[in-house]
Amino acid sequence: MNEILLDTHVFIWYVNGDEINKRTRKIIDSAIQTNCIYLAGISLWEVSMLAVKQRVILSMPCLEWMNRASHELRLQILPITPTIATESCNLPGNFHGDPADRLIISTARTHGMTLVTRDSAILDFGKTKVLSVIKA
Repeated sequence: MNEILLDTHVFIWYVNGDEINKRTRKIIDSAIQTNCIYLAGISLWEVSMLAVKQRVILSMPCLEWMNRASHELRLQILPITPTIATESCNLPGNFHGDPADRLIISTARTHGMTLVTRDSAILDFGKTKVLSVIKA
């Protein structure tokens, strides 16, 4: 199994036990077992913002939720590097301007990972063969 990068919403859904198709859940479970599961650092910021805005309800304080989830999934957090930052500003084609999505995509591309997402814009971007994606 290749290394996978979880999109923010997939990370939240998986940890909260929300509905993810069986095939994707199996892929994530396998990645956890083989220590091949990653999260872009910007996703931690997104989770925090969603919690503050009450667009997602977590079962405990946000920092505790993120620390526990990261530990339980043996999740490796990938920081924004100069390469990732530059790549995010130079994605091929006309991908939209959301900086978090651009950073997540560039993290996956820079590290040669498959991005697990349900975001239709990212899935469409993956059809151009410039990004490996799995639909959650």
